Amino acid sequence: MPVSTFPTAHTSTAAATPTIVVVGHGMVGQRFLEALADRGLTATAGTAQVVVLCEEPRAAYDRVQLTSYFSGKTPEDLSLVEQGFMEQHGFELRVGDPAESLDREARTVTARSGETFRYDTLVLATGSYPFVPPVPGKDSEGCFVYRTIEDLLAIEEYAKTATTGAVVGGGLLGLEAAGALKGLGLDTHVVEFAPRLMPVQVDEGGGAALLRTIENMGLTVHTGVGTQEVTAGEDGSVNGMSLSDGSSLATDLVVFSAGVRPRDQLARDCGLAVGQRGGIIVDDECRTSDPAVFAIGECALASDGRVYGLVAPGYEMAQTAAAVIAGNEAAFTGADLSTKLKLLGVDVASFGDAHGTSEGCLDVVYADSRSGVYKKLVIGRDGTLLGGVLIGDADQYGTLRPMTGTVLPVAPEQLVLPAGAGGPVTLGPSSLPDEAVICSCHNVTKGAICEHTTLPEVKKCTKAGTGCGSCVKVIGQLLPQSQDKGLCGCFSYTRSELYEIVRTLGITSYAELLDSHGREAARGGDGCEVCKPTVGSVIASLAPTVGASGYVLDGEQAALQDTNDHFLANLQRNGSYSIVPRIPGGEITPEKLIVIGEVARDFGLYTKITGGQRIDLFGARVDQLPLIWTRLVDAGFESGHAYGKSLRTVKSCVGQTWCRYGVQDSVKMAIDLELRYRGLRSPHKLKSAVSGCARECAEARGKDFGIIATAQGWNLYVGGNGGATPRHADLLAQDLSDAELVRLIDRFLMFYIRTADRLERTSTWLDRIDGGLEHVRDVVVHDSLGLCDELERLMADHVRGYRDEWAETINDPERLRRFVTFVNAPDAPDPSVKFVPERDQVKPDLDILAGPVLAIRTLEGTAS
Repeated sequence: MPVSTFPTAHTSTAAATPTIVVVGHGMVGQRFLEALADRGLTATAGTAQVVVLCEEPRAAYDRVQLTSYFSGKTPEDLSLVEQGFMEQHGFELRVGDPAESLDREARTVTARSGETFRYDTLVLATGSYPFVPPVPGKDSEGCFVYRTIEDLLAIEEYAKTATTGAVVGGGLLGLEAAGALKGLGLDTHVVEFAPRLMPVQVDEGGGAALLRTIENMGLTVHTGVGTQEVTAGEDGSVNGMSLSDGSSLATDLVVFSAGVRPRDQLARDCGLAVGQRGGIIVDDECRTSDPAVFAIGECALASDGRVYGLVAPGYEMAQTAAAVIAGNEAAFTGADLSTKLKLLGVDVASFGDAHGTSEGCLDVVYADSRSGVYKKLVIGRDGTLLGGVLIGDADQYGTLRPMTGTVLPVAPEQLVLPAGAGGPVTLGPSSLPDEAVICSCHNVTKGAICEHTTLPEVKKCTKAGTGCGSCVKVIGQLLPQSQDKGLCGCFSYTRSELYEIVRTLGITSYAELLDSHGREAARGGDGCEVCKPTVGSVIASLAPTVGASGYVLDGEQAALQDTNDHFLANLQRNGSYSIVPRIPGGEITPEKLIVIGEVARDFGLYTKITGGQRIDLFGARVDQLPLIWTRLVDAGFESGHAYGKSLRTVKSCVGQTWCRYGVQDSVKMAIDLELRYRGLRSPHKLKSAVSGCARECAEARGKDFGIIATAQGWNLYVGGNGGATPRHADLLAQDLSDAELVRLIDRFLMFYIRTADRLERTSTWLDRIDGGLEHVRDVVVHDSLGLCDELERLMADHVRGYRDEWAETINDPERLRRFVTFVNAPDAPDPSVKFVPERDQVKPDLDILAGPVLAIRTLEGTAS
């Protein structure tokens, strides 16, 4: 039975309150404090005095998400300590005052400030320190490590005067550091001594797929070589590196990310047992060689002989130590080393026996070098899943990892092959047993998650999903889907309900809506990737009515937008953008055609006529967008909104003006409609067409709203879709005059925007909404709900408030500032955007994606 090192809550209050001193306040140290609080070992409960000595100038923060600082998160955003946590439990936190020495005989700890603290129980959570190879020049100015927020602040400042950066180390943290340097505008190199990137987590095939994808992003990777020397100029600052293969590398900033080592010096100095290669030796209960001293996290050498460098094992150690200190039974005998993360935008995951070291195991491999996808499952002879590697597509990680050690219910090849090649088969989380661990960071099982109903509740009660975040998708699939119709874990309201709240209360910001109408657990937070663009679209569609800015990149709105809206252009696969000027109804003058040709020629753009009767210009860098827009706007063009969830085009045939079969002027009607509804933000994109006769040359019945001319006027069709699931539009009304047609379209569109779900096309909405087409007809034609006047007013507000986003941008110097590739080098083009000639035009240079075909071993061991 474990023995508590001090009186528990059940001990007589006559006994002296014991003191726990925690040395270190990183992620594991904070998790230990939370575990103490969960067990009632706090000063406010009268059961323990807890003192925490923290070396850094701030409380614990999320080191796993450290790189997110470069994408806009502040140090405060990264904090792991909830406001009031320390005060609530009476924990004494001393930041910037680390432990300097330990006296085990006297049971005291002396801090840097000179103050001495007596302890009954001591917990060492000192973590690790970055390993810097002992190469000449490693201390030159311009050399950094990548470990703390202060490191990032220093790198960010130094990068302002640098042009090239090199990262020593191609592991998890090294690739994150490389991504940060690239984001700061530096030409970036990665130097990895092993023959592949991420050698601990992925195998040779996975490393090859990762290498091709990362190099295609513009990074230069050097594998199989080491750093021999860092060279410096006369001023002592870095100017290059010498590599072990005899080559040299010009660089003016170096980040060392070559692994970490346990911080065990305090333990060494006071005579605690440490491992031969470092790490404070602990037993299953996380006790050191001194029963009054515990060690947890990266500073500890666990009983299985490992020093764990991942946060999840550290959390398990924290839980174990807290339980033992409280007098409960607990043991840490090892941990899952599975990993899933997104490096430079690439999904990378490994789990179980990823390298296939188990005797008699076989690999099932799928590799697509062009798309950068590599999947390998390691299978035992009896069909047991032993492990795997997923690069480029890790969607099934959340389900496969908990199934490790079990026989798969389907053939393993079905889980790696793409659609159309015998797969994929998706194993839903419902197939997992209740004891399957879903969140490995906090060791939370499926059964524990299923006791709750919402994601915020799961996070608050179990902490699942608050670590690396890789389990959030599976958690969402496990939660009840029918009981909660809310938009997401942040809002209990549907999109249509949020629309009504925004419209009725005149709410103009996402933060205001979240704080006033979000779920309790979500208020004051950052929201999620589901609700932010959805609310952004709602506010944009109601902007003229509620008094919000109609420009989607103003203030808070900018952070809510989807990828393409961030730069008012469509992002393409090589990092360039395409530009689509509006050509209402497909009608264009020769002069405007010449302007488009000149712009395409002058900027070297690939030119393509689209299916929507427009001209698409591909290959623009982000810094070129305002220059191109200026030329187009000066010629009378405006944004075609090809990037937004809004009206795209209104196609037309030539109608009765030219066609001998035409019965109405379809071109004029198409132009009028496109100019009326341009820029209208909606749950999904909107497409339309106008045909001048029943021959239907404009394909109007394949559109969200389509118009077909009749001898008596116009027939209006709604809910069509020509995409992956084609649907013919349904007749809503017939033989309409021009004014009647416009009025019904106004009502239809605003009713759709008001009631549809997020990312729901009109075709899906029409099939889903109660009463279907007949209900919609009753509302927009017969005004059964008395809404028509209001719907028409909302559309009138939109028409009156429309402003061209391109013109708004180029005429505002402040708005122009965001259109740069690199913030610290605004005039520098993106070096990764390159093109090669093809058919008298250009195309993206994607040859780097091509590579050798990786061998696939089937369960029978044969190559294919």
